[in-house]
Amino acid sequence: MIRTETVSLTVIPANAYRQKLPAGGAGIVILRSDSPQPGIASLSKTSGEPILTANTPEDFFPKKAFREAIALTAGMPYKKRGAPELPGFPAEIPAAGEEEAVYEAVVDGADYQKIVDAYTDKDGKLSYALLNKELIRFAHRSSVVRDMNAKKAPYEKIRLYVAGARFRTVTGNRNLSDDQVGKIAELLDGVSPKGVFRELNEELRKMRRK
Repeated sequence: MIRTETVSLTVIPANAYRQKLPAGGAGIVILRSDSPQPGIASLSKTSGEPILTANTPEDFFPKKAFREAIALTAGMPYKKRGAPELPGFPAEIPAAGEEEAVYEAVVDGADYQKIVDAYTDKDGKLSYALLNKELIRFAHRSSVVRDMNAKKAPYEKIRLYVAGARFRTVTGNRNLSDDQVGKIAELLDGVSPKGVFRELNEELRKMRRK
């Protein structure tokens, strides 16, 4: 299971975490201390609002609790780990062959937070407009991008170079790998799932046609 750290809610007596859904996208899991049944909601890809599963009662797991969990987990990197253990309820039993004690961060939290902070607008929200504006400006100025375009390099490769160059500059971490850059993009998509590089993708296609 790929999930964030567990956070405590104030709306209801419960803990919550964000996880990747098998079908794609992000979801929120809420664990109440007075019930063994978790509340689960996916995140709308258009509005970012929680969409409760059919077996999650809204009177027991109100949407405002999910909204609080979304806000509290928004800047967290995902981790590989099992479900948390709550008082009175047993921890999840790992499946055969699953590592029980490895809590390995996929992306360094400090690096991820620097990127979130760099592209947060005046209202305190992650701005894809700010992010894409800077990436597009860099793409137009980069001789490497011009050379890659001339050689008809795949858009995915160009996008990875542009994002990697900017993310390494913003974090100050020159050792940030391409895999980590990709993971950061996934995390940003999970914060507000509307296509993190949509404007950059469109601009790269325009540059190719010129």
